[in-house]
Amino acid sequence: MKALLIVDVQNDFCTGGALATQGGEEVAPVINKIAHKFDLVVASKDWHPEETVHFDKWPRHCVQGTHGAEFHTDLNTDIIDQVVEKGTANVDDGYSAFEATNLNLTQYLKSKGIDTVYVCGIATDYCVLSTALDAVKEGFNTFVIKDAIRAVNLQQGDADRAIQQMEQEGSAVILSSEI
Repeated sequence: MKALLIVDVQNDFCTGGALATQGGEEVAPVINKIAHKFDLVVASKDWHPEETVHFDKWPRHCVQGTHGAEFHTDLNTDIIDQVVEKGTANVDDGYSAFEATNLNLTQYLKSKGIDTVYVCGIATDYCVLSTALDAVKEGFNTFVIKDAIRAVNLQQGDADRAIQQMEQEGSAVILSSEI
């Protein structure tokens, strides 16, 4: 059984958002096209409180209940079986979907018979990276869908380094056409 983990395809990470990635919205059509191939689809949301130490490092983004925290309008939310919220505490970053505060993602996936996860979304070099690394640590066969991820790229090459790290730690990096 396989699950698609959609990481943070939210308005604030797309063009015009508070922490926009280049081409962030371009992942939505790819995700919409492949979602039917999975037994389960889980989407994470960055869901920050008004005040958090996270904003000492990053611009204010994905504040709970704001337009920026909502899924991007190009993402078909009807495909989503479960939403997990992360980064909800004022003392942590909550990069990984496995750090969700409203649901133990590992237990949920295992209760549904999931043994393989495919990770996509935003941002390759932070939340996608952390989610993929945690998926491997939790014992899931893990794939990252390269044409369905986008990076912040604070420093040139961050995306490439993240992909290399995911591969070194046990994730396979594939294209959506290979699913």
